[in-house]
Amino acid sequence: MEQHSPLPDTNRIGVLAAAVLLTLALGHFIPSTAVDLRLTLGSFSLALPVNLGFLLTVLAAGLTATGMDWLLQGHPELGKRPTLEHYLLPTLTVLVIGVPLGMIAPGPVWWGVFGMAGTLIVIVFLAEYVAVNPAASSYSASTALLTALSFSVYLTLLVSLDATQPRLVILLPAVFVGSALVALRTLRLRLHGQWEIFWAAGIALVSIQVAAALHYWPIHSIPFGLIVFAPLYALTSLAGNVGDGTPLRRAWLEPMGILVLFWATAFLLR
Repeated sequence: MEQHSPLPDTNRIGVLAAAVLLTLALGHFIPSTAVDLRLTLGSFSLALPVNLGFLLTVLAAGLTATGMDWLLQGHPELGKRPTLEHYLLPTLTVLVIGVPLGMIAPGPVWWGVFGMAGTLIVIVFLAEYVAVNPAASSYSASTALLTALSFSVYLTLLVSLDATQPRLVILLPAVFVGSALVALRTLRLRLHGQWEIFWAAGIALVSIQVAAALHYWPIHSIPFGLIVFAPLYALTSLAGNVGDGTPLRRAWLEPMGILVLFWATAFLLR
């Protein structure tokens, strides 16, 4: 019987990673001035500064989604299965990476972060490719890795967003979308292909309420990130426990413990 490699073609993944990283790098090194996009509704006015770096980050995210589809087309076990779920984490990862890269001045630190970003992108691509085939020997490891990366990327998103001090009308949509995507992907991995849309939407609503309550508090970005991250992690864990059939009287114990731990850590770092 012919044996297929569990890993993608090295040429494809190399081209994809290089294209995404080059797009992100161009946004940092090509000088550009920000242009305010204004939205006015009656007495409400919103100015969104847009520069070349922002546009190229969005372009890099688009390249990631289309490139992930191209990468998966070479998977021997893909068949007619949809590939949408495999776009979520890679695309969110690239969007999140663009925020800290745009905040760091050129120099050794920037190159160090850029190198780590490139490594992270390749790892996400590999893990998503392996996760296509549940029968693969490395499937369990890849799903565990994707879950950990989903939570890590989301926490990075929260800290980076708060560090840029955005207006509430910009912060909340970003938190909602990030929360929903992470919860949706994590639950689909844990519950073996189920789309828990209502759980994801509910978790995202809780997340934006916590973020809105903390927005004007004088706390640092890391405690902010931990406080908003904790409910998402706890509720996602609770949804997974319930989906696995764990009795409710026991399903909430681990999530509650994690929630208290993260909030206590945030209190110590405030």
